[in-house]
This record gives sequence, C-alpha cells and structure tokens, in this order.
Amino acid sequence: MSDQPNPQTSPHGPVPSPRLVPQGRMNPIGARPHEQVSQGALLILASSGLFALMGAGIKVVSDHLPLEMIVFFRNFFGLITLSPWLMQAGRDGIRTDRLELHGFRTIVGLAAMYCFFYALAHLQLGEAVLLNFSAPLFVPLIAFLWLREPVPPGLRWALAIGLLGIALILKPTAGMLQPTAFVALASGFFASLALVSVRDLSKTEPPERTVFYFGALATIVSAIPLLWSWHQPTPNDWALLLGIGVLATAAQVMLTRGITKVPAGQVGPFAYSTVVFSAAIGWIVWEEIFDMLSILGGVTVCVAGIMVLRANRTARTVQSV
Repeated sequence: MSDQPNPQTSPHGPVPSPRLVPQGRMNPIGARPHEQVSQGALLILASSGLFALMGAGIKVVSDHLPLEMIVFFRNFFGLITLSPWLMQAGRDGIRTDRLELHGFRTIVGLAAMYCFFYALAHLQLGEAVLLNFSAPLFVPLIAFLWLREPVPPGLRWALAIGLLGIALILKPTAGMLQPTAFVALASGFFASLALVSVRDLSKTEPPERTVFYFGALATIVSAIPLLWSWHQPTPNDWALLLGIGVLATAAQVMLTRGITKVPAGQVGPFAYSTVVFSAAIGWIVWEEIFDMLSILGGVTVCVAGIMVLRANRTARTVQSV
C-alpha cells in the first residue's frame, strides 16, 4: 500500500485520509522543498487575513458580551463548521491514539484564546494581534526542545532583536506600560506551544482531525464558565458569534495545513501578515494609529521574524550540501 495520503472531499478542500499517515513530514509527488515552503506560506497568509477579520469581530462583540461567552461560541460554532467533514469521515475519521496530546493542545490553545480575546477587548486591534503573534519567535526554541528540529545559527540574534521589538511595544521606560499588554504577550507564548503541539500531532493526525479535537474539547471546557456568565445575545451578537466561529475554523484549518508542510520555525514568520491586516482594519474602522515606539517595535519584531526565516533557509542549504 502506498504511504501517500488519499485525498478526500471536505468543506475546506482535499483532506488526507484519516486511515493513512498525513504528509506532515513528506513532500507530495513531484513537489520540491521550496515549493513546499511557498505552499505553506500562502496557506498561512490566507489564514492571517481570516484571523484579522475574526479579531475585529471579537473586538466589536466584546462591547456587548462577556469574554467567557465569546470563547465558548467561537469553539461551538467552529465545531459546527466541521460537522460536514465529521459526517463524511465517520468513526474512523476521529479515531486517535494521541488523545493526551490533543488534550494538551486544547489546554494551551484555550489559554492563548482567553488571553488574546481579553487583549483584543482592551488594546488596539493591531497591538493586541502583534503581541499575540510574538508566537513565531518562541516556536523555533520550543520546536528544538520538543521535536529536536535543528536550531539555525542566527537564531540567538533574531530572538534578541525580537525581544527588543516587544520591549518597544510594551514601552516600560516611557511610563506607558499596560498590564493588558503582558496578557497579549502571554497569549503569544501559549500559542507557540499550541503550534508546536500541532506540528507533533501532524506526524499521525490529518489537519481536520486535529482541529476537530480542539473544537470538541475546547467547547466542553469553555462551556463551564457559562454557568455564571450567561448574557442573552442580540440578533446582531448571534451573527457576529457565528461569523467568528466560521472564520476561526477556516483560518485554523489553513494554518494547520501550512505548518505541516515545513518545519514550524520556517513558516511561522509569515503569520506576521496578520498584524498588517489587523492594523489596516483598526485604522479604517476605529481610526487606531500606532505611536512611533509601537511602529518601531512592530518593524523590529517583523525583522526578527525574517531573520528566523533566513536562518532556517541557510540551515537547510548547508544540510543539503
């Protein structure tokens, strides 16, 4: 039997067969390594645009509903979005031997979600997203400690520059330090753990199964706070909650597919495009404008991400010689 995945139809496009090993660590027939990187980058860019729209929706609905409800319905409606795939895949599609890792991915993913949604409600859209997407700076180190993926030689400089950029955004010496900014930064750290756990799951799990288990487990866990935080949504609130769930699930599937094509640290920096999309939406909708320190810090963080990407390319080139 061939160990190449057998594509199936789903609402999100071809899905690797749940009964076969997905292509997380192998190239498709005829695909070259640089084509894998390009495919992964395009998927992450597309997911970034959807994540930016999701963030804007969360910022709007947070004026009317508590955080606990937003987190629950993001997971609940996201899970419903996957129901056509679930009906087609059946019991074999969700069978897994890695429930513990799915559980860990759910815990860190929910932690990132609660922190990020809170930051979206209290910070500028672009700043909250930028601090959340500090995750790619953490990913290479976590990927090395967890997955033993090679650490590129220029990583230390990239991390130092990235930390400098984060410091400029936080502005501790300017007397403008916001505790909420650290909540947003914490969301980035938890997100990096989630990303690397997805990378590990991709060895045996197709993307939709990974997204399904996160949606199912996160829905169950996040339903508990509804016992004391329920507030009746308006029709507009229901529409926003549904849109958030659909956008989040579609973006998550694209992101999951993207990061399973190449090592996590190599594709991660492309996620910074979410900052650009979010800053544009924040400027258009809420007339949000970054101050000079935030702009300089944002550019510095993006430069650090590019350095991580180049360092990984150099490492791959040296290994292939």
